[in-house]
Amino acid sequence: MRAQDSATAPGRIAVEPRQAPGTAPEGALAPRPVTGSTQGGTTPTGSARAGSTQARSAQAGSTQAPSAQAGKTQAADGTQAQTGTTRPPAAAKTPAPDHRRAGTLQAALGVIAFSLTFPATAWGLEGIGPWSLVALRCALGAVVAGGCLLALRVPLPARAHWAGLAVVGGGVVVGFPLLTSLALQTSSTAHAAVVVGLLPLTTAVLSALRTGTRPSRTFWAAAIAGAVAVAAFTVQQSGGALSTADLYLFGALLVCAAGYTEGGRLARHMPGWQVIGWALVLCLPLNVVWAVIALRHEPFQLTWHSTAGLLYLAIGSQFLGLLVWYRGMAAIGIPKASQLQLAQPLLTLVWSLFLLGEDLTPAAPLTAVAVLVCIAVTQRARG
Repeated sequence: MRAQDSATAPGRIAVEPRQAPGTAPEGALAPRPVTGSTQGGTTPTGSARAGSTQARSAQAGSTQAPSAQAGKTQAADGTQAQTGTTRPPAAAKTPAPDHRRAGTLQAALGVIAFSLTFPATAWGLEGIGPWSLVALRCALGAVVAGGCLLALRVPLPARAHWAGLAVVGGGVVVGFPLLTSLALQTSSTAHAAVVVGLLPLTTAVLSALRTGTRPSRTFWAAAIAGAVAVAAFTVQQSGGALSTADLYLFGALLVCAAGYTEGGRLARHMPGWQVIGWALVLCLPLNVVWAVIALRHEPFQLTWHSTAGLLYLAIGSQFLGLLVWYRGMAAIGIPKASQLQLAQPLLTLVWSLFLLGEDLTPAAPLTAVAVLVCIAVTQRARG
């Protein structure tokens, strides 16, 4: 029997490392119980080697238990975990302070750009009709945005994003400019500032309904207080009279808030400049046809004011302003970014003073202080 074993397993004794008494060879799946003596000493009994193997098997079983548990966890939640290890739940990612500051700065730059929209519109209406002005500003903005998208070879958005881009186009590309231009034919920029004063609150409400965000009570209290202060100030400036322009303004309020909300949501999936860029390109065919028809029925005279107003509306307000605005909303959130717009009516009144020669009352500084306090509270309130 020994001779037969030596023949079937040649060299086994020579290649196996020397083991301490009472231990099994490494890599052996099952010990071979052999009793008796060998040359040069005795081998452990079968029971001793089996006991050592059972201990090692029990230890291996204890290491495989977490692996099985990890496999169950992977099957349950779809995560991938290494064998024998358990992965702790991922912590919620919060924006870094530098990222939040950059987002706040970008949103603030957007507000400054928007604050010049009404004075620029007033300049444009000096030589161009309202329908022609809106069609031309949208078409020129689409040309600039389309050129940037083409030069950078940006791929088309996913099919799931086109519906949201249509809402952005209908709200901030077409709806808001058209309704405010119609309102400014018979209303002053001070009266039109009511729209911007109530826009942050409306945007926060639509954002909560659309994206499921739940700002704190402190946030809502400060937002409502700021909106009331701005509305009271601007209504007092306009004499409190309601007219057809108010219907245009409240309609602009709703469509613009919807466009801001959807654009802020899309800016989490693509760069903010691509959101407004694709929205402008999407509306380009409509605006070209619109411009051709409007120019036949409305006056068109390029003066220094009308030209400067048209160019600013197309490039500064329609494209660059919305670019930084959507980037800021994606960084700090739609509700907090929208509250920065509480300062927009006051900035508009300042631009109107210097560019249009409109007068300001002593109530403006008091309202500015109240609005700045509300902005500070909303930015520190936890959502």
